[in-house]
Amino acid sequence: MKKTAHSEYGFLAEVFLKSVEHSFIDQATLDHHWRSHNFLSIPVYNEALKEYSAFRKIFEDNGTRIFEFPADVSTTIDSIYCRDASIQTDGGVILCTMGKALRRHEPTSCGNHYSSSGHKILGVIEAPGTVEGGDVAWLDDKTLAVAYGYRTNAEGIRQLRKFLEPQGVEVIEVDLPHYKGPSDVFHLMSVLSPVDKDLAVVYSPLMPVRFRNYLLDRGMQFVEVPDSEFDTLGCNVLAIAPRKCVIEKGNPVTIERLRKAGAEVITFSGSHICVPGGGGPTCLTRPVARMV
Repeated sequence: MKKTAHSEYGFLAEVFLKSVEHSFIDQATLDHHWRSHNFLSIPVYNEALKEYSAFRKIFEDNGTRIFEFPADVSTTIDSIYCRDASIQTDGGVILCTMGKALRRHEPTSCGNHYSSSGHKILGVIEAPGTVEGGDVAWLDDKTLAVAYGYRTNAEGIRQLRKFLEPQGVEVIEVDLPHYKGPSDVFHLMSVLSPVDKDLAVVYSPLMPVRFRNYLLDRGMQFVEVPDSEFDTLGCNVLAIAPRKCVIEKGNPVTIERLRKAGAEVITFSGSHICVPGGGGPTCLTRPVARMV
């Protein structure tokens, strides 16, 4: 086995998290900012603490090494969704430029901590380019799918290719639909979560046809998320090992379909840390390295 950043489904060896204490801060902060940040509802801080503690324990029980992003006054409640601010590669970390303006300080904050903790910075996506980590998914160690949408633009993808081509990585560009428009949280990983080399959780109604067919041609099998579980983040599934995955518990149909596909499923409650902000377990994590 080898350690790599170029996987979505290998055994999760190392991960960065940003806790409720370091992102939501307190109830007053949530009360003040939830509406301006397009949260669907106000998280209850004390309930969020309990949910996050249980979520973190999943990684402790898995034997995953956990790194922590610290609190930073320049960042907002969205920073709990720490996948978006950076992209891990075997050549180092690529810091993003966020498509959501209110999140513009997160990459710098993450970069400062990466540098101080000994993680190599490969480069930065420079404006006017934008890339968010939720728009990026490894299909294998040499193939990266990147969405063109409201959070990631053509210039950002061009710069990303420039960083990755020397590593022998092919970047597959995926056009996202308009859906609910620029203000919505809609990423590539809103409709795709790889959980093994040949298995992915998908929401087909919003998948681009060309990309869906490309995955089928690669031999990918799909666990289809029903319409009723899209808004409850049924498609946002984090693999912590091949066919061993984490999902918010309010998605019983998707959970059962995953189990029928041979996956081990770990559930957690995300009523306050996931659903209000539209970010599931992939969003709450920034994987550093996996064993494949």
